[in-house]
Amino acid sequence: MEQLLAISIGVLVAGSVYLMLARDLLRFLFGLILMSNAANLTIFVAGRLTPGAPPLVPDGVDAPVGLVANALPQALVLTAIVIGFGLFAFALVLTLRAYQSLGTLETSDMRIAEPDEPK
Repeated sequence: MEQLLAISIGVLVAGSVYLMLARDLLRFLFGLILMSNAANLTIFVAGRLTPGAPPLVPDGVDAPVGLVANALPQALVLTAIVIGFGLFAFALVLTLRAYQSLGTLETSDMRIAEPDEPK
C-alpha cells in the first residue's frame, strides 16, 4: 500500500511541476494545490500506515492498549488541509482580481510596471 501511495505522490508532484511551469496564472494555482496535496500525502505516509484502532486511552491505563494508529501525522495533515484551503481561496480571489484589473492571466503580459523589451 505504501508503494502505491509513493507512486501516487510522484504522479502528483510531476503533474504539479508541469502545471506550475505554465505561463498561465490559473494553471500555476492548480499546480500549487496539487503540490500541497502531494505534501499532505507525504506527511501521511511518513507516519506509517498501520491498520490499528483509534488511539484512545481507556480508564485506568497510561497508554493505549494494542496496536493503534499514529495520531500526529493525521493531525498535521488535517491542519495542512485547512491552511491549504485558505491559501487556495485567497489565491483564487487574487487571481480573479488580477484578471479583472489586467484583462489577462498570462504572466508575461502582467508586467505593466516594467518597460517593454527592445525588439
